[in-house]
Amino acid sequence: MKAAVYGEYGPPSVLQIVDLPKPSPRANQVLVRVRATTVTSGDVRIRSFSVPHGQWLPARLALGLKGPRQPILGCDLAGVVEAVGQGVTRFAVGDEIYGQPPLMSFGAHAEYICMDEDWVMAPKPANMTFEEAAAVPFMGLSALYFVRQANIRAGQHVLVYGASGAVGTYAVQIAAHLGARVTGVCGTRNLEMVRSLGADQVIDYTQEDFRRNGQRYDVILDAVDKTSYAHCKGALRRGGTYVTVAGGLTQLVQMLWTSRFGEHRVIGGTASNDTDDLLYLTQLIEAGELRAVIDRTYPLERIAEAHEYVETGHKSGNVVITA
Repeated sequence: MKAAVYGEYGPPSVLQIVDLPKPSPRANQVLVRVRATTVTSGDVRIRSFSVPHGQWLPARLALGLKGPRQPILGCDLAGVVEAVGQGVTRFAVGDEIYGQPPLMSFGAHAEYICMDEDWVMAPKPANMTFEEAAAVPFMGLSALYFVRQANIRAGQHVLVYGASGAVGTYAVQIAAHLGARVTGVCGTRNLEMVRSLGADQVIDYTQEDFRRNGQRYDVILDAVDKTSYAHCKGALRRGGTYVTVAGGLTQLVQMLWTSRFGEHRVIGGTASNDTDDLLYLTQLIEAGELRAVIDRTYPLERIAEAHEYVETGHKSGNVVITA
């Protein structure tokens, strides 16, 4: 099988397309023929090893001290079950599925992957292509996690910063589905796209500072880790919540401090989801309440170009790889 591998941390050029043996499923595993996957900002950070200085050692211990422990990146996929191991009951050969390996397992940037039956995996939504479905699991589930952590509900005014990004596009749609009044912050070229996702108001960050327009929000969700609680707290209502996709020491300290002494809540960390959450997203998708935003699509052979594009920080929604 063809796979994109990297043997050292570095620029996109470290990625190479190689031929590897086709894996065989063990007991309670399914072999999936990957039809589509994505390149996320997380893939780019791991490949380049772009982590905060204080997180260097823990990250190296997790990912590999001298080089990548897992040479194949890719954290979500859509494809077809080609074989099943002994004991598998949830899936059968020919099933179209989508899902994600566990955190730090990766492996989707290849033509085939073996997935444990109990990993986050579900039947592909009937009204989505493989490319669209591959763009849902990692970022869609992350958005769902943070929306739930913030307890976003009907009647609240929610601001999503980075509303045109991979997490932001889903956060806007899920918050709108729950009945919140959503303001999306993005760049000029994405204003209409974010509005089409259900945002009641859009703000062009190149033209307006949302902190100075007199509005106050129940929830500010930073979907791109480009703001901070200190930066945003003046735009929060008393008792409001600041949510960030970042999960560093600063966010932990702020979470602990505001929970005891502050007038706001701060939420950050790493998203945690299960198959039931993915099935919930499937229901929204098949009901027409949630869709994937795809910026560009590349074949597996051009995955280094996809990394280069994602690394610019200017993508809208998701970048998809077809295998």
